[in-house]
Amino acid sequence: MGKDVIVACDFSSKQAVMDFLDKFTEEKPYVKIGMELFYAEGPSIVKEIKARGHKIFLDLKLCDIPNTVKKAMSVLSGLDVDMTNLHASGTIEMMQAAIEGLTREDGTRPLLIAVTQLTSTSEERMREQLLIDKPLDEVVMHYASNAEKAGLDGVVCSPLESEKVHGRCGSKFLTVTPGVRFADGDIGDQVRVTTPAKAKELGSDYIVVGRPITAAEDPVAAYRRCVAEFVG
Repeated sequence: MGKDVIVACDFSSKQAVMDFLDKFTEEKPYVKIGMELFYAEGPSIVKEIKARGHKIFLDLKLCDIPNTVKKAMSVLSGLDVDMTNLHASGTIEMMQAAIEGLTREDGTRPLLIAVTQLTSTSEERMREQLLIDKPLDEVVMHYASNAEKAGLDGVVCSPLESEKVHGRCGSKFLTVTPGVRFADGDIGDQVRVTTPAKAKELGSDYIVVGRPITAAEDPVAAYRRCVAEFVG
């Protein structure tokens, strides 16, 4: 499976995301649809963007009892997305139920990846608020191992963790990595960031890039630069 750049379309309306995608007359970028856009426009936005020829990562981060997640994933699989996700903290049983729900009658399913710990979570917050005393890095790797045992395809992680995740879970276990900025760009509210070229070097399979592309003066040029640096 080749490397790819996923554009985080964190827009609040159909009009805004369609205006953005209309700028791309030659390419069909892989698109991430998150909670904001999905909750604003509903499943129809997924179908419309898919009909335009884009691959879709539906980023809803499910976490609930196994049966509920299984039923929800069954609905999402009908939207014909290419990738979706959940929280690894929901346990191996929940992740296995998710795969069952996501798998269609013909045996196909979207890629399923797990969020280990959110990038906003610090070791201090984990210890004081979640009562998790293990080091953050150890927790992330353990959750990644659980996802691999459950049969998932990969995890969302920092580019800086890609190599270690592959070492623990194998080279075919996907790393989908946000926190990517151009070397000459603003890092925004991200703390642990790296460039597309460095993410490639570190072994990321997919990079998720939002504002450096969506807020660029020329989004198409920014996207092409990102692809050139990451995919080559």
